[in-house]
Formats: sequence, C-alpha cells, structure tokens
Amino acid sequence: MARADKAATIAELTEKFRGSNAAVLTEYRGLTVSQLTQLRKSIAEHATYTVTKNTLTKLAAQNAGVTAFDGELAGPSAVAFVTGDAVEVAKSLRDFSKANPALVVKGGFLDGNPLTADEVRKLADLESREVLLAKMAGAMKASLTKAAVLFNAPLSKTVRTVDALRAKQAEGAPAAAESETAAETVEA
Repeated sequence: MARADKAATIAELTEKFRGSNAAVLTEYRGLTVSQLTQLRKSIAEHATYTVTKNTLTKLAAQNAGVTAFDGELAGPSAVAFVTGDAVEVAKSLRDFSKANPALVVKGGFLDGNPLTADEVRKLADLESREVLLAKMAGAMKASLTKAAVLFNAPLSKTVRTVDALRAKQAEGAPAAAESETAAETVEA
C-alpha cells in the first residue's frame, strides 16, 4: 500500500471513529468471505464492518482520541463502526459469534468510554432501546397515577367526612325533635 493510500485510509478511519457513537473490535480469524458478508448484512442498519490493517487502525484511533483499542490490535482485526443502536449491533455480533465461534469480540468503546469484551456482552444482554423507553414510560405513568390518587385522597376523604357529618346530623335532628316533643308533653 502506497504512502498516499495509507494516509487516505487513516483519514477515512479517523472520520469513522469520530462519526460513530460506538465501535466494536473483533477478530475474524477463520471466517469465510461469505460469513463476513453475512455479518455485514446483519449489522448494516446500525453499523459498518471494516477490515483494516492493525497499524492503520491504531493510528486512526489515536488521531480520533480513542484509547480503547490500545494493546488489542493483534491478529486479523475488524471494527464495527456503530452509527445507530449500539445494543442492536452488540446483539447481532453476539448472535453471529454463537453461530460462528471464529468471531471473537475483543472490546470496544461507547460514547468515548472504553469497553471490555465482557462489557460488550453485557451490552448485548440489554433490551432494545424501544423496550427500555416503553418500560420507563410505563413506570412514569404509574408514578403519575399514584400521585393523582394521592392528591385526590384528601379531597375525597373530606367529602366522605362531610357526608358522614350530614348523615349524623340528620339522624340526630329527628331524635332532638322527638325529645323536645316528649318534654313538652311532660310539662303539660
């Protein structure tokens, strides 16, 4: 590869690092071209899977300020540059590596923070963004409903107390009228 080609590749990789919200470093030793194509298709909606030379990847990562891959760039390495949902990409990589054990996740970074291979697996175990948002919305709705009940409780308790007092006065009023009539009868 000529020096100009290397500089162009480094610049392209640097832009990919800067433009992605996450990246996952993998080793693909033993995978066929058709398997790599299948992997690329499975993550195409949220990421691009790029096979590059380790030295060029290291230089591009340094240029972009990414330190997550220090010491991990050995052997045939490829990077999944995530521009969409990082959880979906991690799930796709996990599922693909279950079917093809030759794919090894080495690590990655998410929003500028380095991730170990175990942390990438934990990320894959998370539910999708939509499910998490739905759960959060449900929890917020439940909290709001609970708050509404709490705010209405004193008002409804007051209404029940006033009704009970009215009922008690209504019961007490005929009894008072009867005792007044009985007292008048005794006096006469």
